[in-house]
Amino acid sequence: MTSRLTVLATGGTIAGIAGSAIRHEYRAGEITIDEYLETVGGLGLGAELSGTQIANIDSANIGPVEWRALHGAASTALGDGACTGVIVTHGTDTLEETAFLLDQTLPAHKPVVVVGAMRPADAVGYDGLRNFANAVRVASDPEAAGRGVLVVMGDRVFAARDVYKVRTRGTEAFRGFPRESVGLVTPASLEWFGAPWRNGTAAAFAFPQRMPDVAIIYAYAGLDATGVRRQLGEATQGVVIAGVGEGNMPDAVRQELVALAAEGVCVVRASRADEGLVDLEDEDDANRFVAARALNPQKARILLQLLIASGESDPAAIQRAFDGR
Repeated sequence: MTSRLTVLATGGTIAGIAGSAIRHEYRAGEITIDEYLETVGGLGLGAELSGTQIANIDSANIGPVEWRALHGAASTALGDGACTGVIVTHGTDTLEETAFLLDQTLPAHKPVVVVGAMRPADAVGYDGLRNFANAVRVASDPEAAGRGVLVVMGDRVFAARDVYKVRTRGTEAFRGFPRESVGLVTPASLEWFGAPWRNGTAAAFAFPQRMPDVAIIYAYAGLDATGVRRQLGEATQGVVIAGVGEGNMPDAVRQELVALAAEGVCVVRASRADEGLVDLEDEDDANRFVAARALNPQKARILLQLLIASGESDPAAIQRAFDGR
């Protein structure tokens, strides 16, 4: 059976142009999805591809407006009986955030694969075509269903919950934590490292009408309460502290966040370390703090936004949601 895949394009390096095969600088989001699908049409990928241009921008500019449009288009595609899977082309800078948001707000009954590139389309060693071919391979595999949103980069398949960008150059720019890759893929082969893990197929959250204001505060030596307050606005409903070590912070910062939590601001302790597992500490309950567990600060922010948007404000309930991710 031929796979019928919907490709939702948002721009990024995979659609970028440098104007020279060896130039470092380039313009993201220059190639349209129609042009891209015409290029890949001769690769013999064995799937019927149809494309929709959601945006054509640098992923540093991705935000709630683009996320809403992308989620709506993905939901429509997944609800189409003729569509067997969805591929999202995306810039790598915020790819992990978009993938995680979609993972939490889309059902898992069909494959959804996010893919990008580290080099623009006219560069020597362009990795986008291979990554895209690999994404087609994954999205065409019935075994990809039930795994939530997947990310394909550098011949590896990652779960959206685990994936994060670790390098600014080179094609092996992504890793996974606490799980590394969940599969290996080439245009001709695919190997999974385990069975699908999503219990049920429904989305964990409805896509919110508005993304609540949640700030990420990066902890560093010498950060004080004034430095915290400068980063918060009147509309801030949540704070994720990208703490040192296992979600730690200077005493003055802790005191400020305890006061904010007492006022009803949701506070989550995460780690600025690449592989930072943050456990709940004895004083967290008294402080009304939540431990991010294995989620990095940017993903913890998205989960907290979804929880707040769904009406959740109880730290214990929020902690259970983080424990379940």
